[in-house]
Amino acid sequence: MLHELELVETYLSRASGIRWTDIVEIIIISFLLYHILVWIKNTKAWSLLKGILVITVFILIAAYFEMNTIIWIVSKMFGVAVTAVIVILQPELRKAVEELGRKNIISALIPFEIGKNSGEGRFSDKTINEITKACVEMGKVKTGALIVMEQNQSLAEYERTGIDVDGIITSQLLINIFEHNTPLHDGAVIVRGNRITSATCYLPLSDNMRLSKDLGTRHRAGVGISEVTDSLTVIVSEETGKISVAYEGDLMRDLNGDALKEKLRTIQNKPEEESRKKILWKGRSKGEK
Repeated sequence: MLHELELVETYLSRASGIRWTDIVEIIIISFLLYHILVWIKNTKAWSLLKGILVITVFILIAAYFEMNTIIWIVSKMFGVAVTAVIVILQPELRKAVEELGRKNIISALIPFEIGKNSGEGRFSDKTINEITKACVEMGKVKTGALIVMEQNQSLAEYERTGIDVDGIITSQLLINIFEHNTPLHDGAVIVRGNRITSATCYLPLSDNMRLSKDLGTRHRAGVGISEVTDSLTVIVSEETGKISVAYEGDLMRDLNGDALKEKLRTIQNKPEEESRKKILWKGRSKGEK
């Protein structure tokens, strides 16, 4: 019993020397390790990690039995192995860094874009109605469509893969672009503000293993562009005619017209004061006070 008390006393004496910065450091390291493990779990790095663990166990066994030749080979190849791992994981590492850059941590503290979203927001209510109308009509006749809505991150590099359009968004224009056997129907349409900038654009495909196997190239392209940019993509299935939305790497399926409008309004970024005026105007038109 006396021995246990001495151990407790020793522990408390050591703990009294812990600074608050040490506690913060432990929390930060735990946070980083957790997110690194989550990132590894959701990528092909998970299979690579399991392979590395098998090799590590083999090296430990070799070291225990003093297999000097194997240890020498491992020591000489260690630097090359680290470089090889970085090369193999290059796409995943790039996505992780891009995802970190998309976080609004700094922009929440420093308003870089003051005054940018004035007026009616990124696009008008008319644009929302025209896109929704076009998608519903194309869904009825099972015409495939891929519409990418630009936000803060530029989509210029993807615009260059397509054909310049620079036209005001209307449901008729969208339907004509995606009509079967027309020159512009293959690929994606990129929307900036209230205008279609380009058509037949090529998008990066997602390699997310969690996506359903019954999804085709169009849906994987929609999710892919949402993984590497902050854009929102509207997808109309050519097989089923159902409407889906890809945003921040997630795919929301089987949306109706009203649900699609709500999703588009989430990125419209309309000033709060204008939205309030619109609600008040609607209330007065109904005779409400």
